[in-house]
Amino acid sequence: MQGIEYILKNSGFSYELIHDGKPIRTAKDGAGHYRIDIGQMAPALILYTPAGFYVLVISGERERVDFKEIKRLLNCKNVRLATKEEVTLTTGFSVGSIPMFGIKLPHIIDNRLLKYPFVYGGSGIENTTLKIDPHALFELNTVIGTLD
Repeated sequence: MQGIEYILKNSGFSYELIHDGKPIRTAKDGAGHYRIDIGQMAPALILYTPAGFYVLVISGERERVDFKEIKRLLNCKNVRLATKEEVTLTTGFSVGSIPMFGIKLPHIIDNRLLKYPFVYGGSGIENTTLKIDPHALFELNTVIGTLD
């Protein structure tokens, strides 16, 4: 897998890697830290289904994952968040550092992120947040579905 910074430099999208002094664990914490709308926070979550793993990049304004909506979108009966061990084994990243792109898994992207000029989320680098144009999420990932 190519490094996140290499992908960013060659993407053509405006971005910033922000080195935080401490871990940012929740969308609420991130919104407060950066003094932005909570909807701009874009955590990347790993979902498990019997058919495989998926990356969900969701707007912080949702507050929770609507598993019924995900089940309909993926046309499967069982969907859950991957365990910490599954996340690490599947992505190579730990929970809290999952990048918004660069993972070779199918992605589901929250369309609510498109109403902002920039979104903030995981970079794959410990204690570092990525600020990026949300359109990059659609261009740099294999998107198989969206949330409205």
